[in-house]
Amino acid sequence: MPALLRAVRADITTLQVDAVVNAANTSLLGGGGVDGAIHRAAGPDLMQACRLLGGCPTGDARITRGYRLPARYVIHAVGPVWRGGCSGEAELLASCYRRLLALAAAHEVGSLAIPSISTGIYGYPIAQAAGIAVSTVQAALPAAALLREVIFCCFSAGDLAVYENLLADNGA
Repeated sequence: MPALLRAVRADITTLQVDAVVNAANTSLLGGGGVDGAIHRAAGPDLMQACRLLGGCPTGDARITRGYRLPARYVIHAVGPVWRGGCSGEAELLASCYRRLLALAAAHEVGSLAIPSISTGIYGYPIAQAAGIAVSTVQAALPAAALLREVIFCCFSAGDLAVYENLLADNGA
């Protein structure tokens, strides 16, 4: 049975899932937005684990334990900064989603919550970023056989509407 894809407006740090995705920066050492919220909720052990990883390039992902989060794992995915769309941003963003799904599959994740990567301080337009997120996740699902549910966790009502429309249009 294919994984259920849905969108919710929620605090990603409170979701009862196997893994949450962190919209991380290349240092993996915390920041603002989702990244800061996840680091605060998970506690100082997450920071120490991230220090040991030595960073992560844009378009890639790393995994740690969830520590104080309800989620067993945090998958740290580094999306691109929006530079107008002509600097490879779409491919880097798609790569980040493919890599986070590969890590989820390798760690037998059954449920996954993903924020809207790169749309906060990195400035990626929500409609374009959400389109890449949904299409890339749908394309990668066959390789993640144990994944039962993917939740696109949105910060705002506007972002939620974008994801809900995309999922409805794509039959998810």
